Amino acid sequence: MDMSLLSQCLIINNFGISAHLVGSLGGHGQRRRLYGQWLGLRPLNRATAQSSRAAHPIAARKIQQLSIYFQISVGLAGTTNKTVKVPRNFTLKTPGPGYTCGRAIVGRPTKFFTADGRRATQALMTWNVTCTYSQFLAQKTPSCCVSLSSFYNDTIVNCPTCSCGCQNPSGSNCVNEDSPNLQAAIDGPGKWTGQPLVQCTSHMCPIRIHWHVKLNYKDYWRVKITITNFNFRMNYTQWNLVAQHPNFDNITQLFSFNYKPLTPYGGGINDTAMFWGVKFYNDLLMQAGKLGNVQSELLLRKDSRTFTFEKGWAFPRRVYFNGDNCVMPSPENYPWLPNASPLTKPLALPFLVFWVALAALLAYA
Repeated sequence: MDMSLLSQCLIINNFGISAHLVGSLGGHGQRRRLYGQWLGLRPLNRATAQSSRAAHPIAARKIQQLSIYFQISVGLAGTTNKTVKVPRNFTLKTPGPGYTCGRAIVGRPTKFFTADGRRATQALMTWNVTCTYSQFLAQKTPSCCVSLSSFYNDTIVNCPTCSCGCQNPSGSNCVNEDSPNLQAAIDGPGKWTGQPLVQCTSHMCPIRIHWHVKLNYKDYWRVKITITNFNFRMNYTQWNLVAQHPNFDNITQLFSFNYKPLTPYGGGINDTAMFWGVKFYNDLLMQAGKLGNVQSELLLRKDSRTFTFEKGWAFPRRVYFNGDNCVMPSPENYPWLPNASPLTKPLALPFLVFWVALAALLAYA
């Protein structure tokens, strides 16, 4: 899962003092500043357009506009058009690991106009830097998984076994919630390194998203989404969830979450939605425990041309948490309708044999 992040940086001669962009003193005592602008999250393919990684709090708020502004200071970079130097070896460490930046490409110098349009300030140089995010570079294993259930089938499809790794034979890489040594394990080695301490589960993921098809009405159907944190050492501030489903173009009502459709290819395709918590209510996903979950319900209007509960249509196609692709169960394991469930088909064969034998006996009686 890769994503392209474009950055435009400008070295500007500043003959005044800006209250919101203060730089550092350069070679000739002339105040200069570096102005940075993220041009947006540009997808490398359709899947990355839907993931829209925004683990950083500012990115989570700005994802709707796909634009973020930031400021850094530059020194000893040259003060004239001939002496200015392009920075090298860009490293992007936030919102997290996994970013690889290319070289700076010089473009046309950018001009900035005052509010009245009478005065213009031109940058000494403008360059673009492309940083690519890779989930596989950020972490060796996935960080989330998806489980499924429905009102029409008693089967609960759990996350695939070992979705985010497997338990050690000794169980040293996880801890049970009711363990008397839980607090000692939380405060133990790795506490200050960001190393996760997950609850012992079959999937071993820090985050689980559960999608439950809850109710069916004449013109609507209802889905419940629950996000559970199994990491005892980390809470998620301003988390976000992105999911893909063909009925997201008819979301009628949403409870407890904020919602924004993601339509990078225009209004013709509206099957991807981004959800995040309500401020001061559930925008903080607490660490593992009784409070380590957030949930919401969606009410969706049925489209008679496409709506069905058959063949797992009611379940999401893809799910991302904080931009990371979550492990989905295999489609053959999805909860099926009772009259189409693979579990019920073998049971029909003995009854069929019984009735055929009975009919034969009656025929020769």
